[in-house]
Amino acid sequence: MLVVEDDAELQVAVPAALRSANLAVDLAGDMASADEALYVNSYDCVVFDRMLPDGDSIEHVRRLRQRGFAVPVLFLTARATLSDRLDGFESGADDYLVKPFAVEELIVRVLSLVRRGPTIRPPIVRYADVELDTARRTAHRAGVLLTLRGKEFSVLEYLMARPEQLVTRSELIEHCWDGDGPMSNVVDVTITRLRSRLRGGPDLIQAVRGQGYRLISPASAG
Repeated sequence: MLVVEDDAELQVAVPAALRSANLAVDLAGDMASADEALYVNSYDCVVFDRMLPDGDSIEHVRRLRQRGFAVPVLFLTARATLSDRLDGFESGADDYLVKPFAVEELIVRVLSLVRRGPTIRPPIVRYADVELDTARRTAHRAGVLLTLRGKEFSVLEYLMARPEQLVTRSELIEHCWDGDGPMSNVVDVTITRLRSRLRGGPDLIQAVRGQGYRLISPASAG
């Protein structure tokens, strides 16, 4: 996801809070930098501060919506009047959170928007005998609760959203970590641990040598 914020303290605090919920976060300090990031990357959610060095982002979001931009947007701002909030929603915002805010509320609101995406995402995702509750961040296989670490859950969620499709290591790094953070061997270690957690049935994660991984059906696994 992308956070567009110019306040020095919030540039640290907001990404840190969202990363604690296992979200990969990019940061921009103004609308021009945000446009560059949006041109290069695809995001599941964008958090805009309203008052940025190059203007009020409300008009920027309005223009993005007019061009067909469908990614969920949350305004994080000190502009707290009813008129301000209505202006935000009328510009195309999906949510509006007033500063000061509780970190826990920010995380819940952002996760809700991330699940929604450009189209509504179901809170329960199933593949074969694996079930993910993306709201509660829990996973079951054949009805048995799995104990997954944060990155293991994020990787499994990403694979389950793309069943039987090749997912490269670079994609996993971009979407489950912070872009240029870990090396591909960290992805491989996480996949190995995830496979271990998923024991109790056929191996559903197929390694594609030199490329990445794909989620496969039990029939293919067998």
